[in-house]
Formats: sequence, structure tokens, C-alpha cells
Amino acid sequence: MTHPTLLAIDQGTTSSRAILFSHDGKIIATAQKELKQHYPQKSWVEQDAEDIWADTFAVCREVMEHPQAKSCVAIGITNQRETTILWDRETGKPIYNAIVWQDRRTADFCATIKPHEKTITEKTGLLVDPYFSCSKIKWILDNVPGARVAADAGRLAFGTVDCFLLWRLTEGRVHATDATNASRTGIYNIVTNDWDDDLLKLYDIPRSLLPEVKDNVAHYGDTTLFGRPLPIGGMAGDQQAAVIGQACFSPGMMKSTYGTGCFALLNIGETFRTSKNRLLTTIAYRFDGKTTYALEGSIFVARAAIQWLRDNLGIIGAAPDSEKQAMSVPDNNGVYFIPAFTGLGAPHWRPEARAAILGLTRESTGAHIVRAALEAQGYQTRDLLQAMQADSGIAPKTLRVDGGLVANGFVCQFLADMLDAAIELPPVTETTALGAATLAGLYAGIHKDLQGIQQSWACAKRYEPRMEKASCDALYAGWKANLAYFLGK
Repeated sequence: MTHPTLLAIDQGTTSSRAILFSHDGKIIATAQKELKQHYPQKSWVEQDAEDIWADTFAVCREVMEHPQAKSCVAIGITNQRETTILWDRETGKPIYNAIVWQDRRTADFCATIKPHEKTITEKTGLLVDPYFSCSKIKWILDNVPGARVAADAGRLAFGTVDCFLLWRLTEGRVHATDATNASRTGIYNIVTNDWDDDLLKLYDIPRSLLPEVKDNVAHYGDTTLFGRPLPIGGMAGDQQAAVIGQACFSPGMMKSTYGTGCFALLNIGETFRTSKNRLLTTIAYRFDGKTTYALEGSIFVARAAIQWLRDNLGIIGAAPDSEKQAMSVPDNNGVYFIPAFTGLGAPHWRPEARAAILGLTRESTGAHIVRAALEAQGYQTRDLLQAMQADSGIAPKTLRVDGGLVANGFVCQFLADMLDAAIELPPVTETTALGAATLAGLYAGIHKDLQGIQQSWACAKRYEPRMEKASCDALYAGWKANLAYFLGK
């Protein structure tokens, strides 16, 4: 008997991947291409949208050559969120590079609309920050010659990466996004579930630019680019896709993804509420028109700090070497690494901040710096967890983790110690792609309901706290002191 398979498209910040999954969530085939980043000015981060599409199509085509791809019944898409693309509806060509979520060019503009932040938060769950799509859209309209006129005439389309890929996969037939990606734009009202006219006016963005917003499981159209018609049945932003891949479907469940950045989401159920501790409220998922919300803490740099140690400083030869380096010294020797390469995210929200290494002495070594970079993930996550607990009253004793950095045993154990919580890894740590495949499987009827998905989730590896609480608290106090000094508090 031939079982159905599912294609997951996982377009991330640093690479584009396609993974063919079996009906029961096992990886059959995978292909990946690294995505080139562009830094035209200080604090600007761009990607060529044509590269995003070409790389994505190439890895999909490679995976679809696998014999079991003949049984593929649906496609799911997940993507780097907030990254902003505007293109011409007639030609399908982008009018400017994709402005990446890490980009800080709109910081000055965001400062001018800070007085509106309370209203913005009550509608979107977000704060005023260059991170989100809205100010990026405005920048393109204001700075690309002819863009504003073309937008006002209805000739342009806006989309996050999922939306742009869908447009290309359907050869321009469908302009749509899902509720989770829409919730990260800063112009989508997550209480009313619609684009917000007041916010569109604030950012001077015409509604004609915007895509239709669908549930996470929906018929997004069909693609005929892989030899036969295939339905696209699910879409979600990468962090929400990881929530689905980690089966965090009950209020109080929490996942944290350690990829380019670190993003922790706590399921808070079907009632919208804003954070009083500088976190974000976001749509976790929307099925059958019913919205589930999450509190989110966004850390802009996680694994990217290790890549910086490798590529810019040459302290390590390869990312996996960081674990051995960190464990080659007994402690951090008072060294703290604040990885604010693109500003500080939650709960600090300091877009102007830049990275720093503090506490260096003559006996400091490269190993101490590497260890400090890895430890920073634990400190930053503890910052988020404390804010989440203050907002929700929930103190999760288990954290489900995923992303490339969780292959590092030192990081996972340090997280367990610093958070005083069990850290659980699933058998498939590519949970973002698995979440996209799960959405496609729900659309195709392979998965019957969320309860069945939740019951089938398995823990492959578990880390329990083992460091003495006093030692953890002392290390964390050092982090807080160095951070306060760094921020001039």
C-alpha cells in the first residue's frame, strides 16, 4: 500500500528548504540552499526576492524527483515572517529587494509614531518597532521612484514571503496570506481579524496592496509547476508553524525555536489580551475561523551569533565546534555576550542597541567568548519567561525546543538550568517544516484533528535542571548587571 506524502516549503532567513514528509511525520527527502544576504548600509538587511523564489523552486523540484513524491497530495508553506516584498501585479517582478525582518532602517520613523503605540498594541498585539512589515512597506512606497503612484493606481501587490511564493507557485492567480503572517505586519487587527483602516491611514498604505487573509488550513490554490496539479493547503509563519509542529495546542504549552533568532511562544487560548511586560500578543493559529492567541518573546539573534564567531572572528571552524569550545572551560570567567547585532528585542525593545562583549580580562580566551555567546540564549530566554509569567500567571515547567541550535547539548542543558524547567526535543527538530506539512495534512485529511496530532507528539531527548539554583541566580544576576550597564541604566 502506498501512503500519501506531503511537501513542506520552509523559506527561512538564511536558507530555503523543501522537505518531503511521510504521512506520519517522518522525513523522506530534503533539499536546501543557502540564501544570500545583502547589507547595503549599516543596519540595513535585504534579500533578492528573485533569489528567494529561484532557490525555493530549485529545492522543491529536487525533492519532487524522489520516487515517493509521486504520492504527494498537498503542499504546506512556512516562512521567515515580517520580511516585506512589493511587486508589480502585471509582471510579477519585485520593485525593490525584500526588506528583511532584521532591518533597522525605519527606526527614526518608528520613533515619530511612538505616541500611537497604545492604540497599535490594542489592535495588533504588537509594539512600535522596525521589526514589523508596516514601516518597511511605507519606506518602499516613499523611497522607490514611482512606487507611490503605482500603489495608488492599484498596480502593486504587497506580501510577506509566503504570499510572494504563493503568487509565483500559482503563476499570479492567487494573492493571499494566512492569519499568522498577517498578524506580524502591524496593520492587521487581530481582534476583528481584518486589515485595519486606521492603521493603514497612519502608515499611508493603500488597502489595494493587501492580500486576502485565510485560515492556516485552507485551499490556497493549486500549482502545476511540478508536473501535475497539487493543492497548497496550509500556510503559517515560521514560529507559528513550530507551535503546530510541536503540538502546543493547549493553553499553557510553550515552545522556543533557536534558529537565526530565538522566538518563544506561549499558548494563551482564545481570549486576546495585551502584554503589560513588553511582550507581543500574536495569532498562534486560526482554524475554521476560530483564533488562538499566544504571547511571544522575540530575540533577534541566537544561532546567528555563533555564525558571527565562525565567519567574522574565526574563533570556531564550524558551528558544532562551539559546544566543545564552551565545555573546554569550567565557567564564563565573568564574560557576558550581548548579541544585539540588530538591536534588542523583547522585553527591552532597543532597536538602536548593538552587540557587546563585556567582562573581558587578560585571562579571557576565545572559549570564554564562545561559552558566553551560548549562555546568552539561556539568559535571554529567562528574561522572556519571567515576562510571560508576569503577564499570564503561567510558569511552564516544560519547554519544547527546536531549531538548529538545539543540536548543541551545552545550550539545552544551560536552558534547563537557567529556566529551572525540563527541555524537551522532538524526534524531528525541523518542527517549522513539520508544522507546514501538518497543515497540509489537515487539509488533505491525513490528520483528522488537533487532538490526534497532540497525542502523537513524542519526546526524543529531555534535559532536566542540574545546576544549583544559587549558581544559576548568580550567573543571571551577572547578566542583568552587565545588561543594565550596557543599556546605560
